[in-house]
Amino acid sequence: MGDKATLYGTGRFVQASVREEPRDETGEAADEAAEELRQRLAAETGDVEAMSVLGAMLLRRGDLDGAEPHLRAATAAGDRAAANNLGVLLHQRGYADDAAGWWRIAAVAGSAAAAHALGRHHRERGDEPAAEYWLRQSAEQGHTLGAYALADLLEHRGDADGTERWMRAAAERGHREAAYRLARALDRRAARQTDAGGVPPADEAEQWYRQAAARGHRRAALHLGAILERRGELREAGRWYLTSAKDGEPRAACALGFLLRDAGDSENAAVWWLRAAQDGDGNAANALGALHAERGETQTAERWYRAAMDAGDVNGAYNLGLLCAEQGRTQQAEQWYRRAAYAGHREAANALAILLLRAGDETGAEPWFSKAAEAGSVDAAFNLGILHAGRGEEQAALRWYERAAAAGHTEAALQAGMARLRDGDEGEAERFLRCAAGGGSAEAAYRLATVLDARRPPEPAHELGEPVHRRSECEEWYERAASQGHRRAQVRVGMLAAARGDVVDAARWYREAAEAGSRNGAFNLGLLLAREGSEPEAVVWWTRAADAGHGRAALRLALVYARRGELAEGQRWADRAVALGPEAVAERAKRLRDALRQELSA
Repeated sequence: MGDKATLYGTGRFVQASVREEPRDETGEAADEAAEELRQRLAAETGDVEAMSVLGAMLLRRGDLDGAEPHLRAATAAGDRAAANNLGVLLHQRGYADDAAGWWRIAAVAGSAAAAHALGRHHRERGDEPAAEYWLRQSAEQGHTLGAYALADLLEHRGDADGTERWMRAAAERGHREAAYRLARALDRRAARQTDAGGVPPADEAEQWYRQAAARGHRRAALHLGAILERRGELREAGRWYLTSAKDGEPRAACALGFLLRDAGDSENAAVWWLRAAQDGDGNAANALGALHAERGETQTAERWYRAAMDAGDVNGAYNLGLLCAEQGRTQQAEQWYRRAAYAGHREAANALAILLLRAGDETGAEPWFSKAAEAGSVDAAFNLGILHAGRGEEQAALRWYERAAAAGHTEAALQAGMARLRDGDEGEAERFLRCAAGGGSAEAAYRLATVLDARRPPEPAHELGEPVHRRSECEEWYERAASQGHRRAQVRVGMLAAARGDVVDAARWYREAAEAGSRNGAFNLGLLLAREGSEPEAVVWWTRAADAGHGRAALRLALVYARRGELAEGQRWADRAVALGPEAVAERAKRLRDALRQELSA
């Protein structure tokens, strides 16, 4: 059962009197000496209670020889507290069975502390039925440690209801470990209910974490900090992480480091990561490695990644692979990726597959992509889609794209939407395109807009015969794509603005597209400028569009130069328009070219 301090902590040792508040050491020692003298004098007169109290005082001080006769005398006179403490004394001397005998006498007489000690004794002997009986006696009398020990025994037996009842009873009486374990059980129950699709109860776990943390439980403080951090209450989360870290919890020191880093204080973050890493926290070692890697201190980074790996954190091997890959040490990168991948690191498996694929080993890459994807790597699922699409295996590619898209991969959702459009499944295509567009893909927003645009009914006519322009959903998606720099979307938004008669807005969008390299944007901007009477500037944009291969822009230039009388230049642009097409443009350009030739030869 351990030494005296441990026994005192379990509550097997019962003080017969209430202690006063601590004072300075000298004064307390003097008071204790005076109290001992008073009790000794009373005991010499045959005062049973004084014998019990004096025995307890001597036992607490470690004077077993001095305590034993007083405790035996008080026990013989029927004092149950003395019987319990005599059991503690005998247990400390190594006479466990004799101790149990006295605990039984005290427990039968109604001592809750003795019933707890006797229950612990039977459990250590493997007699669980007897242990449960006595622990229940203790717990039902309101003994805190008895309730906790009973809950621990029932948890071992798998009695969830009984465990919670008595763990809660101990926690309500201030037992900090009971409060922590109750909070953990409530946390796990809430997680199961969430996984099953149910609604978890109100976060009662937080209340118990808070109670345990307030009583100095460092792991409770860690969990409380994590709850507060998830809720965005970073200042209070940091306080609890700090409390836990100062008490020696490396995970709290690591978490505090991340909070400080996110707040821009990398120097103090490194201090706490160092403290956690030196205590064997692999995550903190990885964080230190990443910090040094960012600073270009690759040797120090590698040292910390190796420390993380030695601490059992597989991320250390993965990060070593990334570090080697960045330095062009491909062979070593492959070695570390393999080590992490064989240990089940899915992103390492994906990185290894990419490395093999770049080296031309598609056969070796595919199994690693598959392993990573099956383990839940979204990137690996997307990469498998690309791999199958490159082979022309469209259905297999679509399956992987859809799997990655379901996990929130934006580019995969775009590819799945495009594939569904090719198959003619517009409904499914729209669903995937909405996901991708919502995830920030400009191309998906543009494609979704085109789908919605194609099914948009004609604009209703105004009562005076003028069209009524209402802002449609497709316009919103076109504008979202355009604002993200999508050139075709910018041209389309410009066209919609021109149709509304908003020349300024149309010119703005056309210009943005043209300056980004869109030949259609340049051509349309030229048309707009020409209609507004700015033909010289229109020629500049048509020239840019024609040089980029726009046939209609070349034809426009041919007509402009023909009107100006610059027949040779007009013929040159007509020749270019014939070459660029399309067919209708080429036919018109041929007729213009022939006319210009006749004019030049006349």
